[in-house]
Amino acid sequence: MPISKKIINFLEKNKAKYEAIRHRTVYTAFDKAATLRVPQKIIGKTLIVRVDKNPVLILIPANKNLDLQKLKKITKAKKADFIREAWMKKQLVGVKVGAVPPFGNLWGLPTFVDQTLMKNPKIIVSGGDYNWSLKMRPAELKKLTPGLILGNFSKAKK
Repeated sequence: MPISKKIINFLEKNKAKYEAIRHRTVYTAFDKAATLRVPQKIIGKTLIVRVDKNPVLILIPANKNLDLQKLKKITKAKKADFIREAWMKKQLVGVKVGAVPPFGNLWGLPTFVDQTLMKNPKIIVSGGDYNWSLKMRPAELKKLTPGLILGNFSKAKK
């Protein structure tokens, strides 16, 4: 399945400047970086997390892990944990679990982006499918996701 009509329509409606990249099937951001032969720091890894009772979308670089303590501190939340796959399948219609594009506004989710990812000239994010990604400038991502919250939500992988 190529990039869904929902994503393409969203990008075209917003006159987004992006490049659709087709690649072999990958299920992790680490594998995507290896497949595309690019540094992990430019690959965006999309995560869906429940902060207190509210789901949020978070984008961090592939070479980092989410730091739930930092996220709780920034959001002033008591609890933060990953959302179950069943919820994602039901709520994030039109994209595959593990390949969610970082446009939380498409599903009414606040979008948090790790600022280290935004320092790259180009980033590669999920296109909604295990075989497709989107390459764009960080400024384009900002334009596409009004209300995007930038911060430091990640930590080095151990």
